[in-house]
Amino acid sequence: MAVGAVITLAIILVVLHFQNGHSPAEQLALKASRVDLVERMRLDLASASEAEKSAVLAVTDDDSQRFADQARVAAVQVEQERKQLEDLLATGGTSKEKDLLAQFSKAFTEFQTVDKDLLVLAVKNTNLKAYSLAFGPAADALNDMNTALSRLVTKSAAAPEARSVALLAFGAQTAALRIQALLAPHIAEESDAKMDQLEARMTKDDQEVHKDLDNLATLAIFNGDTDLAIATSAYTRFSDVRAKIIPLSRENTNVRSLAISLNQKRKVMLVCQDALATLQQAILDEPIPGVDYGHSTLPR
Repeated sequence: MAVGAVITLAIILVVLHFQNGHSPAEQLALKASRVDLVERMRLDLASASEAEKSAVLAVTDDDSQRFADQARVAAVQVEQERKQLEDLLATGGTSKEKDLLAQFSKAFTEFQTVDKDLLVLAVKNTNLKAYSLAFGPAADALNDMNTALSRLVTKSAAAPEARSVALLAFGAQTAALRIQALLAPHIAEESDAKMDQLEARMTKDDQEVHKDLDNLATLAIFNGDTDLAIATSAYTRFSDVRAKIIPLSRENTNVRSLAISLNQKRKVMLVCQDALATLQQAILDEPIPGVDYGHSTLPR
């Protein structure tokens, strides 16, 4: 009987050995490797998200592109680490850990999909370019027009047509300024319908400017007048710049990328990080026969 008991114990020990596959020290090392991989994934995921936000908020194309590239590189590192962890869990992970990694993988796929669209938008900076045109060349052209029209009013003050000149000049100036005032709201607007309304108002004011300038041109005192030519040319420049601003504003890449970053991207980022934190804790909680260690709880 004693011999039988010894043989039975030996068989149990052999079975346990092959079930574990590793010594306690080796299992601890494998656990540390898995925990370290998850931690690196969390850090690289945070780096990718931070770089993405910097790309969205950057004010130049070069900076946006640089941060977007950094975000893509960090995301690739997360994917490489995910595959390494998947391999480790395949041979030494629990079913719970595998399920948690699968949950992260699903969320990370969504993360990558959102990032792909977001980063393409972020580097275009169409809203910033539209603002630059509106407050640069467009404003300069309108200033030249207003200055020239003011000279027309001044030099015609003693003429019989003085009142008509003032009304037409001020009418053109006022309508042009209304157009200018609508450009910034158009650039900031998210809704296509509201942009349509703003453009309709601009078109109406544009017709007013052209009508007043044409009526000034019919007055004999301004036949061949240099200031009227300058005013007309300046408004044409303003209109040309406005024609560039509107399509840039319509693309809305800065507005759209910021909205995506603050909504879809933030939500999927939280899901990814929560899945990794839960997975990391599950690995830490995994018992190792013969090893007694304190319980650790990771901060979320």
